[in-house]
Amino acid sequence: MERTAPPHEPATPTSADAPFSDVSGLLDGMPRQRDYRETGVAGVREPAPAAAPRSPALFPWRLLPTPTGTPFTFGYATLLCLTSLIAAYADPALVHALFQGSSTDMAHLVRTPELVLIGSALWVAGGVTSPFAIAFVLVLTALERRIGGLRTAGVFLLGHVLATLATEVPVGLAVLAGHLPDSSLHRLDYGVSFGVAAGIGALAGLLPLWLRLPLLAGFGWMLLQDLLAFTDPLTNWGHLIALGIGLATWPVVRRAYAARPRPAGV
Repeated sequence: MERTAPPHEPATPTSADAPFSDVSGLLDGMPRQRDYRETGVAGVREPAPAAAPRSPALFPWRLLPTPTGTPFTFGYATLLCLTSLIAAYADPALVHALFQGSSTDMAHLVRTPELVLIGSALWVAGGVTSPFAIAFVLVLTALERRIGGLRTAGVFLLGHVLATLATEVPVGLAVLAGHLPDSSLHRLDYGVSFGVAAGIGALAGLLPLWLRLPLLAGFGWMLLQDLLAFTDPLTNWGHLIALGIGLATWPVVRRAYAARPRPAGV
């Protein structure tokens, strides 16, 4: 028997008669994801936002060689400092004899090519404050950090040897042909500038465009000015040749740089 509410008592709708809009707790037809920030459920932590990637830090001291980070450049620079001290403070006659004995002139290249090619690279023309000495430290450090010590030594040696031969062999041929006097076979030639020029050319291939263009333009303009001054044309041509040798190594150094693992933060 159906119960009827008295006249003074309003009828209470049953759950079956209640409209869905008045019933709390029911899900919509298309459920949505619960947001922990809205639920406030105890013990449930809001997921932490993903950390933004950190840009590589730039450290000024990474421009300089270190025994562990760049052992080739560090050891070579130390050796050049020692030979520069000898050149500055030793007896001038001894220094001249050392320079002459390690000169890569044509007369020495014919007799002891390996000895003079190595010996000539142990001296810095102009001392440790010369532009090429400063470029040696900065350029070879940057190159070694990117492709390793062995490949950096290879680039340096390639520029030093090939540029030396490219400038001295024509002198020997000109002397044989009678176009130059015999004294041209004994010109004094030593230093690290050919290797440094090749290192600059190789390093340019690993730099972004906004750094590569100013480096090549500035260094190339300096070499052209030296060549136009015509004070030492053989050495000036050697610098341009060595720069071209460094540019030719781009495919090799780029592959080496891409394959070399880089630690975080570098």
